[in-house]
Amino acid sequence: MTDFTEADKLYMKEAIKEAENAAEVGEVPIGAVVVCEGKIIGRGSNRKNMGKSALKHAEIIAIEDASSVIGDWRLDECSLYVTLEPCLMCSGAIIHARVRNVIFGTTEPKFGGVVSLAKTFDIERLNHKVNYKGGLYAEEIASMMKSFFKKLRKP
Repeated sequence: MTDFTEADKLYMKEAIKEAENAAEVGEVPIGAVVVCEGKIIGRGSNRKNMGKSALKHAEIIAIEDASSVIGDWRLDECSLYVTLEPCLMCSGAIIHARVRNVIFGTTEPKFGGVVSLAKTFDIERLNHKVNYKGGLYAEEIASMMKSFFKKLRKP
């Protein structure tokens, strides 16, 4: 079991709020926040349908938001909290943005780019190392995801 701090729990609750915001507008409930020096500087929720773009993942939106707040694409002093294990695309964006830490809720067996499908952050040849841990509020988040898809597929 991974140890999570009270701050980790607080920030993941904020990511969960972002996921709930996504669900309210019919998007898959995935949320993310970027934290730097103890302050949330970026927020994002899944917006693929609304934005009509496969690129509108919560992590990408949160990274763009944070970069605009600090006026730099480098987020090397920041942590990203996200409800679902980042996919391969988002894992790449996290590396390029130089995010220091990623804390995720539940794993994503189909597309997870951190521990499930691929272990992107463990690739030795990359120019940036991302620390990561997962499993924070995993059951709560998995339940939210299952509930969303159950309603979506209801006849």
